[in-house]
Amino acid sequence: MNPEVTEEKPSALVIGVGAYHTLGAACCRRFAAQGFHVIAAARLIDNAQNAADAIHKDGGSAEAVCLDSCDEKAVASLFTYAMTHGNGRAPVSAVVFHAGNSARIPFLELTAARFERMWKSVCYAGFLIGREAMQHMVTLGRGTVIFTGATGSLRGKDGYAHYAAAKGGLRMVVQSMAREFGPLGIHVSNVILDGAIEGQRLSEAEREHFANAGPASILQVDAVAETIWHLHTQHPSAWTHELDLRPSVETF
Repeated sequence: MNPEVTEEKPSALVIGVGAYHTLGAACCRRFAAQGFHVIAAARLIDNAQNAADAIHKDGGSAEAVCLDSCDEKAVASLFTYAMTHGNGRAPVSAVVFHAGNSARIPFLELTAARFERMWKSVCYAGFLIGREAMQHMVTLGRGTVIFTGATGSLRGKDGYAHYAAAKGGLRMVVQSMAREFGPLGIHVSNVILDGAIEGQRLSEAEREHFANAGPASILQVDAVAETIWHLHTQHPSAWTHELDLRPSVETF
């Protein structure tokens, strides 16, 4: 008698999961709503676990892992696990990397250590994640890897040299990946978030400004997650390799 065959769930890996009302957690919820098993990865395990618990509460499938995305061995180990079959899930077919909180630092107050730390957490970590994803997805001949950018991906603002260097560098990494691996069946995309994001740490002055401007002045995380989900579903004849999102009231 043949054993019963059960269908594996598709799975997604979201790296950089923050608190519930942040973009990483919203991406976890969006993929889970489509029947995906979600691996939520965060530097703080409580954030990843809260995202997984919320999905479980809604009847979905998820697990939490702790990850330092600047640790080469840890990133490689996570992908070795995520890209194999296990517990009723298929190897990961979608990866989302969201990292890097901006903070204004006047240039003459910017230390070398702070500059390097920002670059490592955004650009270097993005390289590690992209490289490990490609190692596995090239063999499978399919997959989606989505990175998030920011206003700093396009231009350097007063007090944000460290952030622009990190996000601008990541953008170049992503463009190179897209050109190299798109023909091999892997969709690589960069989503530039040009504006304040719901759940982002804001200064008191910024909070007052956005409270007066209304909810349409801040990128809503569920709306951004919807766009990220759409990128994953695009037909290969019409892939988006870069797009920018901004609130309707945000200046260009």
